[in-house]
Amino acid sequence: MIPWIIILCVVLILIAAIWSSHNSLVRLNERVKEAWADITVQLKYRADLIPNVVSTVKAYAKHESEAFENLAAARSAAMSASSVKDASKAEDQMSHALSRIMAIAESYPELKASANFQQLQSQLQDVEDKIQAARRFYNTGAKDFNTKVKLFPTNLINNIFLHFKDYDYFEVSEEEQARIEKAPEVNFD
Repeated sequence: MIPWIIILCVVLILIAAIWSSHNSLVRLNERVKEAWADITVQLKYRADLIPNVVSTVKAYAKHESEAFENLAAARSAAMSASSVKDASKAEDQMSHALSRIMAIAESYPELKASANFQQLQSQLQDVEDKIQAARRFYNTGAKDFNTKVKLFPTNLINNIFLHFKDYDYFEVSEEEQARIEKAPEVNFD
């Protein structure tokens, strides 16, 4: 009788561990999916703002067609990205192209004074802040999920029964990282 009770207890403990691991992994997995959805919503909003920014800046800076073409290509790549790595790379290109457009806008005082441009600039800054927050939320969720998948006993249960895969982090490219780490040059001449 005692061996059957021990076997029953071991089986119940195993079932409880699988159930608990499954539920926690599903919960974390859904949190990461939600975070990715938040990123895509913000990226879509920014992509929808870009034509307005381009048309406003184009009205003043007609000869800057290369910058507008680069922004259009970056926007297209960002809208068609299907993975976290593709989206991360496309977002680096988009940020670079947008900063180029904003630099062009700085050369035109009448454009900078335009209420329409100021409103677009404010909206872009707001969406950039939201994208950064969504990226942090996504990366935190991915870290929590990836950690849970690797911890014992969840790793055994996942490898045997569940087969969840790690999430990629939303990271900046090596080129962007080098630009971030480089100290800005200050010249007072």
